Amino acid sequence: MFEKYLDIKPEIVEALKNNIPVVALESTIISHGMPYPQNVETARKCEEIVRQNGAIPATIGILNGILKVGLNDEELEIMGKSPDVMKVSRRDIPLVVAKKIHGATTVASTMIIAEMAGIKVFVTGGIGGVHRGAETTFDISADLVELANTNVAVVCAGAKSILDLGLTLEFLETHGVPVIGYKTDELPAFYTRRSGFKLVQFSYEIYEIAASVNVKWELNLKGGVVIANPIPEEYAMDYNYITSSIENALQNAKSLGISGKETTPYLLGEIKKITKGKSLDANIQLVFNNARVGAMLAKAMCQL
Repeated sequence: MFEKYLDIKPEIVEALKNNIPVVALESTIISHGMPYPQNVETARKCEEIVRQNGAIPATIGILNGILKVGLNDEELEIMGKSPDVMKVSRRDIPLVVAKKIHGATTVASTMIIAEMAGIKVFVTGGIGGVHRGAETTFDISADLVELANTNVAVVCAGAKSILDLGLTLEFLETHGVPVIGYKTDELPAFYTRRSGFKLVQFSYEIYEIAASVNVKWELNLKGGVVIANPIPEEYAMDYNYITSSIENALQNAKSLGISGKETTPYLLGEIKKITKGKSLDANIQLVFNNARVGAMLAKAMCQL
């Protein structure tokens, strides 16, 4: 039934038929994460890195109500330039498709569309999570619920450090979502390699992680897997400096009455200002690193 709403690029269809690794990429980072033309340049570079590491990139978005799996250059430009591209999570997909408008996919909606297409590995910057103060606001990202239900492995630099990382890990544990550190036994916190939260599962071998992911789904254990891949050392921000910057941004958001889905974009923009652009540079580099590891993982899963 859903196939009539889905448009998969022919190259990706052929790859999936022939057990060639494919890596899904999101479009929110293009439409809502960075200014033009840096956003489109970053998206193209991610696709290039995926190809250089032996996989086919599949950037996902919604254009004129069609779920697109694999955006071409012109479509990437639309995502990057258009001012009216809606940020789309699970709840928004039916509305955007029915109204035949443009939508940029978040972690949750990219996972949904990737699973529809048969793609098992997805690369993003950082997943959403439990927001600070969630014990009173109940502000928990739909990304976490999606990870509990959708069979896609998500390569990320941990959860964004503006979140409550301890509660985020507790939520994932409660819902049976493995969080596997790649070459780290500590949850990375997006801009920094440190968080103070140890991981139960970690590995230095991509094939070991690939085998674990494959076995999970062969056992029919529903839900995704988080592969926590720290930002490279040379691009990581100082833990104390970024923590202080986040605290300042949180105070500014509170004084302005910013809440709900506006919180994350505001905080990321405010942290960029406070750090004089260094946080955006770190964001770009960690996404590139995740694209490399995501391609390696997809390749290993196909070979196994």
